[in-house]
Amino acid sequence: MRKVKSIVFLSGNGSNFQNIIDNIKSGFLHIEILSVVSNNKNAYGLERAKKEKIKTIMVNSDNDYNNVTEYIITNSVDIVILAGYMKILPKSFVNKHIGKILNIHPSLLPKYKGLNTHSRAIKDKEKYHGASVHFVTPDLDNGPVIIQGKVEIKNSDTKDILEEKIHKIEHEIYPLAIKWLSEKFIKQENDKCLFNNEVLTTPIEHI
Repeated sequence: MRKVKSIVFLSGNGSNFQNIIDNIKSGFLHIEILSVVSNNKNAYGLERAKKEKIKTIMVNSDNDYNNVTEYIITNSVDIVILAGYMKILPKSFVNKHIGKILNIHPSLLPKYKGLNTHSRAIKDKEKYHGASVHFVTPDLDNGPVIIQGKVEIKNSDTKDILEEKIHKIEHEIYPLAIKWLSEKFIKQENDKCLFNNEVLTTPIEHI
């Protein structure tokens, strides 16, 4: 049986990317990462890719995304994994790959779409904060959510402390969602996520 083929998009440090690599090496994930795509030539995640001898691809314009689409089709890529990719994907690119693109977002969606989620949650005196894995649609952070993990916000939590807590959650839930998609337990149908062909009315809560 062939390994499920994937590519990873990243813009920064690549800690989620490294976590995925570690889960492949441990045998938890049976996928192959063909390449890493980035819009930032200084992203440390590219160094992680080079260390693992994984091909890197730079994107700067919409035409570059067309080249990535051609790469996806030519190489029969099954899953597109966004791991800290800080640029909004062109709608045309997303529409060509609906059901294949996963993203990890640092909030309990639909709350706090976009940036600065930790600061916003603290400012609003939220009791809980967390992370969500969702399918990507053309509307920002609006695709069907698969799984969420949450933590209680303490009065002493700063933005940095909360960010560290959320990173730990991300590293737990993202491999699970990737595994489910790679093993065809989940799929996207329109604006819904199906798990074992049953519509998820609410995201799976990771405990």
